[in-house]
Amino acid sequence: MKKNNLEVNLAGISLKNPIILESGCFGYGEEYQDLINIDDVGAVVTKTITLKPKVGNPPPRLVETASGLLNSIGLANVGIELFLKEKLPYLEKFSTPIIVSIAGETRQEYLQLIQRLNGEQIAGIELNISCPNIGKELTVAQDEDETFSLVKAAKKQTKVPLLVKLSPNVTDITRIAKSAERAGADILSLVNTFSAMALDVETRSPKLGGILGGLSGPAIKPIALRMLWQVRKATPLPLIGMGGITNSRDALEFIIAGANAIGLGTAIFINPQAYLEIVDGLENYLSRKGIDDINELVASLNEK
Repeated sequence: MKKNNLEVNLAGISLKNPIILESGCFGYGEEYQDLINIDDVGAVVTKTITLKPKVGNPPPRLVETASGLLNSIGLANVGIELFLKEKLPYLEKFSTPIIVSIAGETRQEYLQLIQRLNGEQIAGIELNISCPNIGKELTVAQDEDETFSLVKAAKKQTKVPLLVKLSPNVTDITRIAKSAERAGADILSLVNTFSAMALDVETRSPKLGGILGGLSGPAIKPIALRMLWQVRKATPLPLIGMGGITNSRDALEFIIAGANAIGLGTAIFINPQAYLEIVDGLENYLSRKGIDDINELVASLNEK
């Protein structure tokens, strides 16, 4: 029997299926080596890397909420040098495309990171311009002009497809998306976490050490889905949709709304095997609907 096609192409990055393990939740891969076979997913986005190692925000860093997870990690990471020396070699053992997520305090830091990554065996670079819990009033992704300026500068430097991760903490996400497109972005990832907080009423103090954090998980899915749909209507760029996806039906909603691929984050904490269940669910759906190619479903929403 002919097998349904789950392969997708994101600006030249070939994925065996549309499942991407997203930045932050998957770490550097080694943490999940007994639970996840990296060769079974479409792509991996590494934990965000900075020029120098970062300790991150003070604990507690994670708080469960109703249908979600609040995190205030603060981009804790090993820094670019240790990443290249110890972490990337492990990921290079697999056939799955590796996309490196980067963040900087300044435009120059982003460009320095790109220069260090040029020539490495990676499939793409993601500009994380939207982390909501790094102690800043605003992120780059909340300003059209800042987004345009950084993406344009980064595009001139990078030798691989450039992804831009968008923030949901904006009035109109399509304006930021179009700004990134005009500046040369190859792929857009959306959405990052929603800025949020939680309090302990007994002590009248924040539950997170960093006070504010980013909300992810099923609670944000309907809003993330709406934003994905809006961005699909505004740009033809390949889109990676994420935000509360935990099963194949969630993934199908995002694909039908316009996502070319979907990102898994919080779901991995709950069920490390979720990616396999989603792949099986997508194949079953295609067979049941008589659809040969997953790409036929992208942006196939029947609007009323």
